[in-house]
Amino acid sequence: MPDLLSTLSPVLALIGGYLLGSLPFAVIVSRLMGLRDPRSFGSGNPGATNVLRSGSKTAAVLTLLGDAAKGWAAVALAAWCVRQGGLPALVIPLAGLGAVLGHMLSVFLQFRGGKGVATALGVLLALQPGLALAAVLTFLVVVFATRYASLASILAAVFAPFYYVLGDNVAWRANAPTAIVIVLISVLVINRHKANISRLLKGTESRLGAKKKP
Repeated sequence: MPDLLSTLSPVLALIGGYLLGSLPFAVIVSRLMGLRDPRSFGSGNPGATNVLRSGSKTAAVLTLLGDAAKGWAAVALAAWCVRQGGLPALVIPLAGLGAVLGHMLSVFLQFRGGKGVATALGVLLALQPGLALAAVLTFLVVVFATRYASLASILAAVFAPFYYVLGDNVAWRANAPTAIVIVLISVLVINRHKANISRLLKGTESRLGAKKKP
């Protein structure tokens, strides 16, 4: 039985992370606070940025924290299982990948979901706090310079794998599964921003704080 569990653990970690990541905090928080369903206005994206469009900064912050927390929790729980049960270390990054996939393709939202930025940040925070900090700083610098939250998210995702390699340029080869998962998460996040990339290229992307034209 232990051998079977060890063999199946990567798949179980991916599934467990997916189910945890599927929790739609944007919808949950909005319902608990009596706000409109975030899928019914704005971009229709069940994420913190769209919840902010409801006018409630508190709801947006709670959504952001919830989405990040589920990414962190997926990795942290997998790491605990590795320590307690002697499971292969591969389950740790796979649980994080599952959480991001769950947020993007939530089983509770008919396999629809958000862009995964906050959840990806939570995963990075659990995997390597320094990497998460570098990604956050990249996001903040870009968003303050351009006021494009989408561009800041895209560039943070682009640079995250490079930060991982540069920050751990000796040992990262020994952690190839983690490096691969970080790259996959970055690709997934960038792919979810395809519409934003198109609007950025056309010059029609909304800036933070910009008033909508009547």
